[in-house]
Amino acid sequence: MRVITGKARGVLLKTPDGMATRPTTDRVKEAMFSIIQFDIPGAKVLDLFGGSGQLGIEALSRDAKSAVFVDEREDACKLIRENLKRTKLEKEARVIRSDYANFLKNCAEQYDIIFLDPPYAEVFLEKSLNLITEIDILQSGGIIVAERSVGKVLLCDFPGYSRSKDYKYSSTILTIFRKD
Repeated sequence: MRVITGKARGVLLKTPDGMATRPTTDRVKEAMFSIIQFDIPGAKVLDLFGGSGQLGIEALSRDAKSAVFVDEREDACKLIRENLKRTKLEKEARVIRSDYANFLKNCAEQYDIIFLDPPYAEVFLEKSLNLITEIDILQSGGIIVAERSVGKVLLCDFPGYSRSKDYKYSSTILTIFRKD
């Protein structure tokens, strides 16, 4: 797993041990960032299910203004901090150890881009999308990038948000929601 382009281009990121975190493949990450490339410069980013931090780190490498990484596991937060240090992007970042729902319910900031890459087998994707749209933490014109497995159906539409087509890459689907 590496940073694809930008300030930290080519830096190898550490991956977590075990199966608790499923990192996004380089192919999917490259496709994802190709879709949103013009939204990144100057953006405030939220990487809600941080894992290794690779999505927020890629955004920072591509000139996002700042990134907040949230994960409930201490080992994941430690790994994100280590990867930020490897890429020399720690000054633009904050790592918060928290359950995603608690973080969202107490969030007082607004973001331009929100990455949602939760564990595929769980209902975290639907719940986090519902919370994000209810509490209104996305800037006008901002985007949510939702990643899920091919077998997981995402039937939600939200007032005030436009949903893109689904982008399929092998066993992964990306859906972009843009706040109107």
